[in-house]
Amino acid sequence: MDQDADPQLRIGFIGAGNMAFGIAKGMLSGNVLPINIKVSAPSSTNQGRFQELGISVTHSNTEVVSGSDVVFVAVKPHLVPLVLSEVSPHIQQKQIIVSVAAGVTLAVLEELLPENSIVIRLMPNLPCVVQEGALLFARGANAKQEDGTVLRCLLHCCGLVVEGPEAWIDIHTGMSGSGVAFVYLFAEALAEGAVKMGMPSALAHSIASQTVLGAGRLLRDSGKHPAQLRSDVCTPGGTTIYGLHTLEQGGVRASVMSAVESATEKARELGRK
Repeated sequence: MDQDADPQLRIGFIGAGNMAFGIAKGMLSGNVLPINIKVSAPSSTNQGRFQELGISVTHSNTEVVSGSDVVFVAVKPHLVPLVLSEVSPHIQQKQIIVSVAAGVTLAVLEELLPENSIVIRLMPNLPCVVQEGALLFARGANAKQEDGTVLRCLLHCCGLVVEGPEAWIDIHTGMSGSGVAFVYLFAEALAEGAVKMGMPSALAHSIASQTVLGAGRLLRDSGKHPAQLRSDVCTPGGTTIYGLHTLEQGGVRASVMSAVESATEKARELGRK
């Protein structure tokens, strides 16, 4: 079982977008105190929601770096070189730098940062906000196992936290980072199907969200393969097999696989840039 993080650990976020907010909110559900988190962003647009959680905010990236033991770089990929160039003079060797920028490789990060910097590349997803995220991280050349343990302890309240080779990060981005939106599209379509058949819209969307939630929890907690659970729902000549036949005619399986492939390739393209 993952242990809680050191409550005295100081956490900084450069960037105040959805990923930073999701991770910060997940951390607060553990034993990380709001007073030990600081967030920087150039504008005040997204800072209010952090302040509502008791987290201090600033417009200074260097202020965040100078006062943190672990720094999350949560900015758009094209801004990473600019941000790291600004803060590099203030980074100390003991600090752990965690990048959540899609497509930016460990090699690029290590080249932009001071020599021997401890770098970890992390890809979370939006459900971190409700402590049901899926997070994959890979350690850089100077990041030891204990650095990975520190990160895991910080993030374990955010959801499932897994370490793997960097080659998996872009795949995880395509499957889980982008996949959240694919699930939302499916849930929307479920509800619209019910509306078409005569159910009120609000009720249809409520039932669709619960259906997705329940199916996901059963899939996670049962340990069964999705195909087995799908088979468990089907009865000979019943409603489900007729519906599944229609989905297969529409190419839903191939479309989802292609969507993951497209999103993964886009993440890789961002890395090449």
